[in-house]
Amino acid sequence: MKQFTYTVTDPIGIHARPAGLLAKFAKTLDSTVTISRGEKSAVATKLMAVMGLGVKTGEMVTITIEGGDEEANTAAMDRFCKENM
Repeated sequence: MKQFTYTVTDPIGIHARPAGLLAKFAKTLDSTVTISRGEKSAVATKLMAVMGLGVKTGEMVTITIEGGDEEANTAAMDRFCKENM
């Protein structure tokens, strides 16, 4: 299991567009990706669950990658977050 934190910089937070991109990207990985905010968490491939976290600009989320090639998938997810969220 690998984890990293990311502070959301998108001006509107994780709304429909970035959540959709996240879900689509997470489906391409051979790991299970979970995004957490406080006590709430969601599997990243579930669009509505990710949007349900209600992440706003400036809030920190924890991304957890389990299974598959965790090293490569963590690096890919970190890069995705920096480019899209």
